[in-house]
Amino acid sequence: MGDYDEDTAFLGQTGPYFWTTFFLLNTVFVSTGFNGLYIVFVGAAPKHHCLIPDINLTEEWRNAIIPFTIVDGEEVQSQCSRYKLDVVRNLSAEGYIPGRDVNLTNLQQEKCLDGWTYSKENYKSNIVTEWDLVCDNQWKVPFASSSLFVGYLVGSLISGQLSDRFGRKKVIFISLGAQCVSVMLQSFSHSWIMFCIMFLFVGASQISIYISAFVLGTEVLSKTMRVLFTSLGAFLFYCIGYMTLPWIAYGIREWRTLLAVLSATSVVYIPLWWFITESPRWLITQGRIKEAEAIVREAARKNKVEAPPVIFKESETMSPSRTYTMLDILRSKNIRCITLMCLLLWMAINIGYFGLSLNTSNLSGNPFMNCFLSATTEVPAYVVSTWLLKKCPRRVLLSSFLIIGGGVLLFIQFIPDTLQYVALTLEMTGKFGFTMAFSIVYIYTAEIYPTVLRNVGMGMCSSAARIGSITAPYVIYLGTYNKVLPYILMGSLTIASSVVNFFLPETFNKDLPETVEQMQECQRLCSGTKKKKYVENGRSVNPPIQPEIKSDVSSLTL
Repeated sequence: MGDYDEDTAFLGQTGPYFWTTFFLLNTVFVSTGFNGLYIVFVGAAPKHHCLIPDINLTEEWRNAIIPFTIVDGEEVQSQCSRYKLDVVRNLSAEGYIPGRDVNLTNLQQEKCLDGWTYSKENYKSNIVTEWDLVCDNQWKVPFASSSLFVGYLVGSLISGQLSDRFGRKKVIFISLGAQCVSVMLQSFSHSWIMFCIMFLFVGASQISIYISAFVLGTEVLSKTMRVLFTSLGAFLFYCIGYMTLPWIAYGIREWRTLLAVLSATSVVYIPLWWFITESPRWLITQGRIKEAEAIVREAARKNKVEAPPVIFKESETMSPSRTYTMLDILRSKNIRCITLMCLLLWMAINIGYFGLSLNTSNLSGNPFMNCFLSATTEVPAYVVSTWLLKKCPRRVLLSSFLIIGGGVLLFIQFIPDTLQYVALTLEMTGKFGFTMAFSIVYIYTAEIYPTVLRNVGMGMCSSAARIGSITAPYVIYLGTYNKVLPYILMGSLTIASSVVNFFLPETFNKDLPETVEQMQECQRLCSGTKKKKYVENGRSVNPPIQPEIKSDVSSLTL
């Protein structure tokens, strides 16, 4: 295979075709922002206490039947116990006054045998209030959140294989349909188990959309547009959906209706099938050269440039491409080393990013505004990362923001409880650092892997990330035992991953590798790796030098 960027250089770096593809693919990411974090509202636990049945109690005893407990130095009503109902009923019938005639601390307590009463201040209903996912069943909420990320894990593994076999475009639109159906069915869940099962399908379809659309944009767009798409474009449009979610949830306080509305948004993407093209790079790897040339010639027509008589050289069509799988990543020591480090990197970043994102419902203040502020924090991170990606090496840039994000989280434990706003500011600063790292690691990884393994490699890295995100709800859950534990864990993992990142190869201003051989040639990770030899016309020769064409990203003005 030849150099795709060199063969299609006549298209230019910008133009109507590139801008149209850029915006159409980015609109797909809005749906992932809608459906990615609605568990923040659907699974939020409102204020609650034991339900007091309609029995004959005096007003004094009805107000006193819920005991008080100390939580974080503050006296609040117990959420999981009440004074024994039979005892309270007898004392009330005999005319005793609580606190005057009876010492409440000596009364027996019992669990909420009749259920709970929930505050309607923020939510009319959600899965917590409908299925009483509190107290002994409180663990079911982080489990439900983890089921989404388990779906991410499954989708990452499957989508990479399907996309490399059947094409990026088909997988994108099939996944959009699957996401629409899964969210709609989830809104009809009759039990917590059904909710979790459907959440798994939501996660699998959603990550398939994200990875396939991300890879398609990486392969179709020019070098200049590629950096804009993989940094500011994809993540900013995701953030638009993320920022819009709390306002939709604010207007729709009933969880079933909320999910039905979010499901319906996927319908608007149906017309995009006729405007988004398949990846010419992928078509070439499948030996479908005529289809690839047809797409490139149509792009030339839209960009108002003249295409050469022969776009792709004969060497590109000599042999049909075989299908690559995850086993191909294991065959090379160099790729194994790179992949292992990428897996660790993605895992740590996702624990921090999703941990802080899911923690917004635990912050003081309005949960809808907290979620909006958390999403808003990501906007400057995406803008800054886009500007820095055009000027800075990926390796140093990523490690720097990992150190910032992890260091801030480690510092939070030293902030006294009286300075809650300082701690909140530091947490948002940590979210900024993780968002920067999250946006950088996507383009960094996409640039490391060759075209024939890019979707598989991205899928494997995303799968490792899901192992981290699956644990993220439980990392936050550790805060119920000690509020600084989540920050210590996330901060330590992030600092460690920043060290690992320094051993990855640099991709700044390098051409995207097309084949496994080109990837192994341009990386210098494992010092023990021998220089690869190529066989040409029956004799051993040195590998061809891949030309480095400097990306003209600095000419793009945002």
